[in-house]
Parts: sequence; structure tokens; C-alpha cells
Amino acid sequence: MPKIFDRLVGQLKRQGLSKEAAHATATSQLQKAGVLKKGSRKLTKKGEKRNKMTAAQRAKDRAARQAKSSPKKYKYNPRTNKATLRKK
Repeated sequence: MPKIFDRLVGQLKRQGLSKEAAHATATSQLQKAGVLKKGSRKLTKKGEKRNKMTAAQRAKDRAARQAKSSPKKYKYNPRTNKATLRKK
């Protein structure tokens, strides 16, 4: 399985979902996001790119894309899996 899929399954299981529910939810969400091909667990081109990124890089990328900014302007908090704007 791709690293990005395994990480999401682990997060969902820690939130209390069963193994089967975590796998189904992760598959559905990653397919909806365009990371996995529809009807399978194979990576798309976007998925291959995001699978190579670390969790910190993905979080910074999400935050920067939402704010139309640069990922370099963000710092990552591993406890929350969120990126916040750096203080100047």
C-alpha cells in the first residue's frame, strides 16, 4: 500500500474506527481527492507526487494552497498535523 494510504488508515484507527472502516474511509477520501484511481488503490500522478512528500510537506502545501501563498512561509506541528503561518 502507498505510504499516504497507510498514514491515513493509522490516523483513522487512532480516532476509533475499525480496521475495515478505516480502510474504506481512507480509500474513499483519497479517491475523492484524486490521489488514488477510482475503483482501486493505485496512485494517480498526483498521488505519486504526494506519496513522495512527508507529512510536513503535505500539510504546508495544503495551507499554502488554501492561502495562495508559499509553503516556505509555514511551520508544521506534528501533534496536530497542521501547518501555521510563521511569525516574523
